[in-house]
Amino acid sequence: MTPDFTPNEWFIQCVGIDIAKSTFTACMCMSNVRERQMSEVVTFSNTKQGFNQLVKWARKEAVKGYPIRFLMEATGVYYESLAYHLYRLKQPVYVVLANKVHDYAKYEGVKTKTDDVDARVIARMGCADRNLYAWEPPAPIYRELKQLSRTYAGLKKVRTALSNQLEAVTHAEETLPSIIKHYERAIAEMDKQIEQVQKEIRKKVEQDSSLSAKIKRIATIKGLGEDTIAAIVAETNGFAFITSRKQLASYAGLDVRAHASGQQDPKRHISKHGNVRLRYLLYMPALVATRYNPSIRLTYERINMRNQNAKRIGVIAAMRKLLLLVYTLWKNGEEYDANKLNPYYKKEVGCICNDLAR
Repeated sequence: MTPDFTPNEWFIQCVGIDIAKSTFTACMCMSNVRERQMSEVVTFSNTKQGFNQLVKWARKEAVKGYPIRFLMEATGVYYESLAYHLYRLKQPVYVVLANKVHDYAKYEGVKTKTDDVDARVIARMGCADRNLYAWEPPAPIYRELKQLSRTYAGLKKVRTALSNQLEAVTHAEETLPSIIKHYERAIAEMDKQIEQVQKEIRKKVEQDSSLSAKIKRIATIKGLGEDTIAAIVAETNGFAFITSRKQLASYAGLDVRAHASGQQDPKRHISKHGNVRLRYLLYMPALVATRYNPSIRLTYERINMRNQNAKRIGVIAAMRKLLLLVYTLWKNGEEYDANKLNPYYKKEVGCICNDLAR
């Protein structure tokens, strides 16, 4: 595709990719400061053959002498194979959260949502945002830990569901004894699987002495266990691409948002736009920390004193505080000491709690 305008030092060409389970659509956008041109939308199979066809098509459409960006959104796990394939070919790969694409589409005034439209929007976004961070695959140990941790969490959810069903049938009128035995056997099997995966997680951590030492040091935070810390580290790829506490809170969806329209006291709540698994991992430890961690308990009680029925806000503040503590100790290599927290960190946590409690 030859652009109708002359490329210059501001010229960018980006392939926007919208991925589904079995196929993906792609569109190339060429842009400089003032002008923009789009290609036709093409569909490929989400297989290695389709990946190679995408690269050949992009090279044919692109202006030679200028790099090609490949931008896609993080759609479950369906994007991973293509991202890894392009990375191995040393192509510039960028992966963004789906909510960022949604926000950009709203900014562009796009109301229709189809695969073709999404590919065009992602391509335009890749040309408009010149500060995208290049995607890199996680380290093998973090990738494996993430798989094990998510399996562990999934098995525990199934185990909880089975326990609830057993509780229900036990109190039902004239339940067959065989049904109760089926549930009991299923729960016993789930317990075995959970224990096995937990052993695999701990064995995987012990394979890396540096990682094991860091996790044990961070586990000095009351309320957090080593398995939970390992899962947090895996979900963040060892905080490899986290550069600030604010960015981390946003990645976990624990950043505070305010909504106001002619109101003196706007409503504030967390965005929930981020890694939902991090919030899931932090919820139960936060409940424990509000009872047994003196520093977090004081924060929790102060919020509850300011607001009636504010226990949920206090727990959210505890979740965020725990996450930032893990990040701080991971970076500075120290053990947890509530009396030696970084002054900036204390100030930031105080602002967070105040925002949530308003």
